[in-house]
Amino acid sequence: MGSAISLRSEYDGDGLRRLARQTRDADQARRLLALASIYDGGSRANAARIGSVTVQIVRDWVVRFNARGPDGLVNGKAPGKPSLLNEDQRTALAQAIERGPTPYLDGVVRWRLCDLAQWIWEEFRVSVSEETLGREVRSMGYRKLSARPRHHAQDAEAAEAFKKTSPPLWQKSPPVPPRAK
Repeated sequence: MGSAISLRSEYDGDGLRRLARQTRDADQARRLLALASIYDGGSRANAARIGSVTVQIVRDWVVRFNARGPDGLVNGKAPGKPSLLNEDQRTALAQAIERGPTPYLDGVVRWRLCDLAQWIWEEFRVSVSEETLGREVRSMGYRKLSARPRHHAQDAEAAEAFKKTSPPLWQKSPPVPPRAK
């Protein structure tokens, strides 16, 4: 059986209790109180009972506390799954979006996510879903923009003559003066 990992020497039980009172994070306060009992000479099993966890979890708290101090006991956000595309592939994707599709090569006149996913597969042999590609493209700073279609033979003067110019039926009433008593 190995020996227990010692705690940092610049803190004590009273200092950790003071920090636990000042924090707004309930989980951090619970962890600080459990470590305060160790500073006061309590056992790791007792600290585990105070924290409502196992002794292994208390060991993990001690390691985090020794590495980063009281801030190491705050729950952090999990890093998540790494991106499927590396920086070179992301740069090539940005250039392809900026350049636009070549109709006779790519078979499309504007990029859609399914078309970009197909292009990524053909270029890099990386399979990316449309949802993942949409998040990736948005994180690169691109937004889906679609121009309003316009007929090639549209007459601007005829459209201007067709617009309604009659006044609206509803009009705002003048304010009513208050009654005198």
